[in-house]
Amino acid sequence: MSMFCYQCQETARNLGCTMRGVCGKPESLANLFDLLIYTLKGVAHVSTKLLKQGVYYPEDALFVMGGLFRSITNANWDEELIRSVVSQAIALRDKRKEELCKILGEKCDACPDAVTFAIEPDDYDDFATKVGVLRTENEDVRSLRETIVYGLKGISAYGEHAAMLGFMDDDVNKFIMEALAATLDDSLSADQLVGLVLKTGENAVKIMAKLDEANTTTYGNPEPTKVFLGVGKNPGILVSGHDLKDFEELLKQSEGKGVDIYTHSEMLPAHYYPAFKKYKHFVGNYGGSWWHQLEDFQNFNGAILMTTNCIVPLRKENTYLDKFFTTGMAGYPGAKHIADRKDGKEKDFSELIACALKCPAPKEMENGYITGGFAHATVLSLADKIVDAVKSGAIKRFVVMAGCDGRMPSRKYFTEVAEKLPKDTVILTAGCAKYRYIKLDLGDIGGIPRILDAGQCNDSYSLAIIALKLKEVFGLDDVNKLPISFDLGWYEQKAVAVLLALLSLGFKNIQVGPTLPGFLSPNVAKVIIDTFGLKQTTDADSDIAAMFA
Repeated sequence: MSMFCYQCQETARNLGCTMRGVCGKPESLANLFDLLIYTLKGVAHVSTKLLKQGVYYPEDALFVMGGLFRSITNANWDEELIRSVVSQAIALRDKRKEELCKILGEKCDACPDAVTFAIEPDDYDDFATKVGVLRTENEDVRSLRETIVYGLKGISAYGEHAAMLGFMDDDVNKFIMEALAATLDDSLSADQLVGLVLKTGENAVKIMAKLDEANTTTYGNPEPTKVFLGVGKNPGILVSGHDLKDFEELLKQSEGKGVDIYTHSEMLPAHYYPAFKKYKHFVGNYGGSWWHQLEDFQNFNGAILMTTNCIVPLRKENTYLDKFFTTGMAGYPGAKHIADRKDGKEKDFSELIACALKCPAPKEMENGYITGGFAHATVLSLADKIVDAVKSGAIKRFVVMAGCDGRMPSRKYFTEVAEKLPKDTVILTAGCAKYRYIKLDLGDIGGIPRILDAGQCNDSYSLAIIALKLKEVFGLDDVNKLPISFDLGWYEQKAVAVLLALLSLGFKNIQVGPTLPGFLSPNVAKVIIDTFGLKQTTDADSDIAAMFA
């Protein structure tokens, strides 16, 4: 094999991509990402040694978070940039290693083989094939290590978003370093690694709480909102990804310029925040989830901004590359990249705006409205009404259908579940999985919509908070005694972090699909299944029957 990657749900045969990623990732990029992760582990190893000496650099944690974020599925396709980040990681590791040696003197043991390699950029391609996932020979140890790494990637994505708004959790930052370094430690037993997997879930909860604080403090609590699905007459900019800070700065800079702003996929929840509603040129949402983007972006006609994943590689028939912009951790060869903020100043979106103004108005693909904005603050304000509906039997069950969308035909399952659920059932959702059913007309229960959209994938935290609060209101000693079922779709590593977070909060009998993660070895999967009752989705009728059994 020329590469090996099994970090996403689409991995070949649910075993691993060995020649080219199903996502479109070539072997050269896959191997560079392996090298990047390995060098980040070296930074983390030395940083953990420094932490034990009372030395902590928040900027190092942010660098590692950024590197991990870039390696999330479909986030960054720019090989030249990844090479640059690898070089930066090696330089940072060596700088901190020198500092540690000065502190420890002759007692310094910070340089095991795992972090001492000296390579030049010309050697990157050759070396990358030696440090990938399969470097760990034991299948179960490899599985546990990779589960930790993928959870850390999700944590890093959420932590980076929070940091851009000025919110950080130093305990989580330190954990990222310690856990990443631990994946180099051959002395750790399988039981110790299992414990570290659970701690990864605990820290995923912490960072999602911090991001929720950052978003709501900065932009207000999401509120129920009708979102327009049609188009206006002005040229447009379509914003995809997750970064609300980028979105805010673009709205400010484009106001009064004659260009309309639209959201795509995971940016849909931007409509729910009060701070953005004052912008009259913020028109609506265009298209569907991430994997529809080749058609959506082509039909949009205007300029496109990718703030994070998921970027789908363009095909020959796609002609929007000259209007395609990336920023932050996202990157794509041939796309124009908008530089990071410097000296406290905003990013400069002037080139993006100028490009949009030369374009025709978007092509209308649909019309009408969808409603969302039911994060924990809004739903908990309705707690009395919800409790009464449950006690009266008007609401029999809540079904959490959050997570990621994907290309597999088997994901029609989630649409079928939504359509077939009894009319006394409420769906709680977050993430782009919602596009499988959010446009269905499922009605309401006594004024409570049957689909309550909390927001982005990180807002799955809201759904957990809602469940925990309902447990308290009903006076239950176990959240699993609530009339609530979990039927989750997953695709990439942020969903892994969310799943680990739910497990750490005590939720059991969660269904995940359309497959269980390929990176779970049979033994590791058995431990999780036996401990938490994790199950793979089957078919809509059988799974609904099991929910109501």
